[in-house]
Amino acid sequence: MQIKVLGPGCPKCHETEKLVREAVAEAGVSAEVLKVADFQEMAALGVFATPAVVIDGVVKCSGKVPAKKELLAWLGA
Repeated sequence: MQIKVLGPGCPKCHETEKLVREAVAEAGVSAEVLKVADFQEMAALGVFATPAVVIDGVVKCSGKVPAKKELLAWLGA
């Protein structure tokens, strides 16, 4: 599983990355977590509001920090 956290590096982006890493550990899933700050890559994914979470190429949320409960659901936990 590949999870991308999209954002330029603002506090909400850092919070989202932290929550994603916590959720992956809690769910016990094998996932590669990548931080993406490149605006061209974000636009290519169709994301124009950050922070955003993309799991295996599917945009799960954009423009908000997801709740850990949401992240765990997306991870199948």
